[in-house]
Amino acid sequence: MIDLQQFENIKQKHSSYASWAVWADESENEPKSNMDDLSDFDDAGVLSKLRNDVVMVGLNFSVLRDAPKPFFNFHGKGGGAFKIRYAFNGSPYYGAYMTDIIKQLKEVDAKKMMQHLKAHPEVVASNVDVFREELRDLRATAPIILAFGNDTYKVLRENLDKDEYRKLIKLTHYSSWLSKEKYKEKVFKEIEGTLGIRDE
Repeated sequence: MIDLQQFENIKQKHSSYASWAVWADESENEPKSNMDDLSDFDDAGVLSKLRNDVVMVGLNFSVLRDAPKPFFNFHGKGGGAFKIRYAFNGSPYYGAYMTDIIKQLKEVDAKKMMQHLKAHPEVVASNVDVFREELRDLRATAPIILAFGNDTYKVLRENLDKDEYRKLIKLTHYSSWLSKEKYKEKVFKEIEGTLGIRDE
C-alpha cells in the first residue's frame, strides 16, 4: 500500500511519465471509454488500491506530446492501453505502479528508439538511474516487473541486477493486434508461465 506522503512525492517527481494501473470503468460496449478519466487520483480513497510490489513498464512515452495531466501515461484513448485496463481489472495486479523505462524521449517507432539507445548507451544508463529512483520512492523491494514488449524486456534485463526484482516477466505489448479478450488470455498465460502459478 502507498501512503499519502509517498503518493504526493511520486506525483511531484514522476507523474509526467508514470501512473498507476487504476482506471475509471468503461462504458458498456465502448472499450476505450473513460480511459482519460483521472478523477480517481483526486480521491484519497485511491491509496488503498495502489501497490508497490508490482511494476508495469513500457519502453517510452510514444505519444508525441506532453502528458496533459499528472498520471496521464497509460490512460489516454489512443493506442492499445485500454487492453491493459481490460486485462488487469479485478486481477491481483490491479493498482500496480506504471512507468516507462525511457523518460522524456518521445518516439512512436520502437525500432528507431532502440537504434537510438544502442548509439547512446548513456541515455539508457541515465534513465535506468531514474527508474531505480522511482523504485526507492515506491519503497519497492524486489517487485514483480511486468515488461510490455520485447524491447522493454531487453532494456530491463540488460541493465538491472537480478536482486532488484523478484521476477521480470515479458508480456506481449498492448499495441498487439489481439482483441482485448485474447490479450488478457495471452498475458496471463505469460505471467503463469514465469511464476508457475495461475492468476485469474
